[in-house]
Amino acid sequence: MLTEEKLKEAAGTILRAEQERVPCRQLSQLYPEMELEDAYRVQDLWAEARIRAGARLVGHKIGLTSRAMQIASKMTEPDYGRILDDAFYKDGARIKADQFIKPRLEVELAFVMAQDLEGPGCQIYDVLRATEYVLPALEIIDYRTQVPRAIVDTIADNAAFGAIVVGGRPIRPFDEDISWVGATLSQNGVIEESGVAAAIMGHPAAGVAWLVNKLSVVGAKLLKGQIVLGGSFTRPIDVKQGDVVTANYGSLGSINVSFV
Repeated sequence: MLTEEKLKEAAGTILRAEQERVPCRQLSQLYPEMELEDAYRVQDLWAEARIRAGARLVGHKIGLTSRAMQIASKMTEPDYGRILDDAFYKDGARIKADQFIKPRLEVELAFVMAQDLEGPGCQIYDVLRATEYVLPALEIIDYRTQVPRAIVDTIADNAAFGAIVVGGRPIRPFDEDISWVGATLSQNGVIEESGVAAAIMGHPAAGVAWLVNKLSVVGAKLLKGQIVLGGSFTRPIDVKQGDVVTANYGSLGSINVSFV
């Protein structure tokens, strides 16, 4: 476990990398004794610093929801990060590519909470009952650390969250079986990825239930009005200045963004 001084130092390293848009050395190398609890604490300190500077917490993201990604990261469960309001975009946005270090984009579903939800013991049906609506979303992921990365590097780096884009048609969680919501992801007119939401732990609400139970361990919960990115059901694609990206969710509509 790291001392409080080292935790603050590590959070400052991530903040500087984010502000300067230059990846920093891996925290796992700077602090070989770093554990998962330390990494989440660094994320806490990073978020607290960003909020003091004027950002507002609007939700959470869940990562590593696929078994393949967990195996690659040597993890047995997902991870999570925060969504701040200054990284929130809507359909049709023109996003500055140079605000990120090396942006990549994933297709997801987002849950907007109708009421507070806390664990332990949260199940999929609890998530659906507490959700006001589900809507299409894209996550822009961006790493502030160099490669190769250990899982503690990713967690401390706000689970590689860069930004969220929402759009399409919101639906109530029982309007249809959201497990079978599918999407195609096109880049500059070419379909690069496709997937179905059941790829997220068997059901897209499963990751949200996991998050609620995980937050309960540290005395936290999901709050009414917060948005939760439930995890990707496509592989990420690299994006750069000049790219136009469209995610088509069929009956749920589409999201279009351009990078300038």
